[in-house]
Amino acid sequence: MNLKFVFLSVLASSFINAQHGGGEFSPKRTECLSESDRVQINSMLTANKARLTQEKKLSTHKALAHPLFIWPVQKSPGSPYNEVWSISNHVDHNLNYPNQLQDWNCGTRTYDTSSGNHRGIDIFTWPFGWYQMDNNQAQVVAAAPGIIVGKSNGNYDRNCAFNSDNWNAIYVQHSDGSTAWYGHMKNNSLTAKGIGESVSAGEYLGIIGSSGNSTGPHLHFEVYNSSNELVDPYQGACNTWPSSTDTWWQSQKPYLDPKINGIFTHSSSVIFNNGCGVQETTNFKNAFNMGEGLYVYIYLADIPVGTPANMKLTRPDNTIAYNSNFNINTFYAASYWYWSIPSSTFNQNGNWKASVTINGQTVTHNFTFGTLSTLDIIQKEALEISNPVMNQTMDILYKSSKAEDDFVLEIISMDGKLLKKSKVKLKEGVNTFPFTYEKGNYIVTITNGQLKKSFKIINQ
Repeated sequence: MNLKFVFLSVLASSFINAQHGGGEFSPKRTECLSESDRVQINSMLTANKARLTQEKKLSTHKALAHPLFIWPVQKSPGSPYNEVWSISNHVDHNLNYPNQLQDWNCGTRTYDTSSGNHRGIDIFTWPFGWYQMDNNQAQVVAAAPGIIVGKSNGNYDRNCAFNSDNWNAIYVQHSDGSTAWYGHMKNNSLTAKGIGESVSAGEYLGIIGSSGNSTGPHLHFEVYNSSNELVDPYQGACNTWPSSTDTWWQSQKPYLDPKINGIFTHSSSVIFNNGCGVQETTNFKNAFNMGEGLYVYIYLADIPVGTPANMKLTRPDNTIAYNSNFNINTFYAASYWYWSIPSSTFNQNGNWKASVTINGQTVTHNFTFGTLSTLDIIQKEALEISNPVMNQTMDILYKSSKAEDDFVLEIISMDGKLLKKSKVKLKEGVNTFPFTYEKGNYIVTITNGQLKKSFKIINQ
């Protein structure tokens, strides 16, 4: 990743003097697949498709129309972000290389190398790519229904440069014979479904990781039509390929897709780069004591130059403690902006709000200051599940100010089916429950009306 520090120009602020600044997050570029990799993958897919056709698991009757994709990345249940992604690279339509670039919109949001062009869409996680990966916060989902025709798992997933490693990937063939490649996923996060099984649009495929030739956590999404010709799903002035005469998206996203990915409070400065594959130092904190200052960070993606923005702090009595207006003066695919707020700002105890507003959208983060509040109590409740689940039992660790509490436990399959819903009592410490389902991935949700947490677990 590349990080560049920039100064935040504040147009107007009120009440206090806060230190402020920001920076760009720019993922490094490297070839996602070598030509030898593609030869091996195509050979594997050809053999698998022939076998599945013979076994009548893959139809020879092709649909006339190509699929229309939904977005292949979504935040996991319980992820605290507003959005979890941005785009670093599109397909390169200038077939000359190196350093001759053109994407579908006639821009240069792509790359090539000395040996070829970029052939997919790179969707990277932002903010905190390694933290998101380690906490399973960004999911890869099927962009269209189809049959799994290839699967690769068991490969190292914390790469930061070109290498000869294999990636963890899923390959899905659609009813028209086209195939989508989903690559770079986290090791052992892939769906339990095997080759020959069907998936529906939006169904879980895995967690975004950094396996194979990768400089950081991202999804490489690559598409081929039934004639094995490369497809760029985007319709645009510079996408003139016969394989891509119209959009392959149900709702094509704009070339610049402005997003507020999140706003959070932190105990001190965030450290984004701790080294290759090392989780970021997030310093998240939501409950502050008397005399403590704090940092407010906002995380943005694709905001056009000149866009006005606002960050404000709201007291428990709904009066404004701090109000900062500023303009985005440089385009970044991903950026962060921060304010260091002194403790003298917090002249009321209770529930505070930090909010950011851009293009009419407001995202709010709640935190507390001073005396113990209801929010403090809820945040002191802690739930964790030992993962992976083994020996047909599931251990839930409950840390609480109460000795025992009533909860509702739900177990959901990765295709969205509710397998179990029951009332349970959790005691302080480790609580053990039976888990007799097939091996694979599941979502477990635990709630009691005030506290709700969702976990993706692997049953081994």
